[in-house]
Amino acid sequence: MFLSVKEMEQRKVSFEEIFPPGQIDFSGEDLEQGSALRVGGSAELLPLSEGELRIQGRYSVEMTSQCDRCLGRARFPLDATFDLYYRPNSEVVSEEEVEIHAGEAEIGFYKGEGIELEDILLEQVLLALPMQRVCSGLCKGICPVCGGNRNETTCDCTVAKADDRWGALRNLESE
Repeated sequence: MFLSVKEMEQRKVSFEEIFPPGQIDFSGEDLEQGSALRVGGSAELLPLSEGELRIQGRYSVEMTSQCDRCLGRARFPLDATFDLYYRPNSEVVSEEEVEIHAGEAEIGFYKGEGIELEDILLEQVLLALPMQRVCSGLCKGICPVCGGNRNETTCDCTVAKADDRWGALRNLESE
């Protein structure tokens, strides 16, 4: 869905959309959309702002990914709100360094006649996901010896102690 600045000049634009799995491309992030992404909200052109947009709403979706510890499937139900501000890309001088203030770090930029809702949702979902994607906090991971999933089976493997040639240095006291 394209949020047009021309339309926002006339009125505040409300949106309510459902994006089925596969419509938004999360493939570069090793993610899959496990359910429909539902979003509702509004977009408006801020008065006396020379093209600044405010887009706010709420989305819900379930994302799936490979667990970082056991390589099984991990599920991430997301239900969050967003309140975003965008300025026209033409305000940015591309060839010189520009100092920004702390409040301006929260502002995005758009190019052309508006912004795609799908791009906003892609960014919001990626930001909402945890850095380490695990199936549960109790995930035991994979055995480094036999490669078995420790959540599914118990193995009797023992990890060989590493060669500790520098161990004597730990006993030295620092002055």
